[in-house]
Amino acid sequence: MKTDSIFYQIFQQFPASFFQLINRPASEANAYQFTSVELKQLAFRIDGVFLPKQEQPSQPFYSHFK
Repeated sequence: MKTDSIFYQIFQQFPASFFQLINRPASEANAYQFTSVELKQLAFRIDGVFLPKQEQPSQPFYSHFK
């Protein structure tokens, strides 16, 4: 699976930067894991997803669609 490498690399290395961009506290990145997800529906791809960690299941998820 190929990802949008610029955004993926930035958010993988500096997850707090995403939360700063959406005017949320950078510390919220601690409650998330960043990954790439592919859904089986004619290869619909979400290039980058911030999913809440298991300890924080009520938090929203954030994604970057291509």
